[in-house]
Amino acid sequence: MSQALRQERLLTILQGPHISEKSHMVAEKANQVAFKVRTDATKSEIKAAVEQLFEVSVESVTVINQSGKVKRRGRFPGRRADFKKAYVSLSEGSEIDFLGAE
Repeated sequence: MSQALRQERLLTILQGPHISEKSHMVAEKANQVAFKVRTDATKSEIKAAVEQLFEVSVESVTVINQSGKVKRRGRFPGRRADFKKAYVSLSEGSEIDFLGAE
């Protein structure tokens, strides 16, 4: 894979932050951040993408494949899409602030 294609892929790995009660508690306690990522992303790609986009140093990455919930709309059953979630542990002194609060 050429360098230009690799850089372009790294920009599409992260789909956004995963905001939930659990991710908020983990962020305060263990200096971790949760992201929704592409389903074909690897740990090394996630680490490189976070380091490139947010200019922080990453210690480790934990990946979870989350299956979609079964929901109903009236009498018709449906299913939400499966997604991959990554917990990124940041090194000491590194911080990502999504809210922009000071």
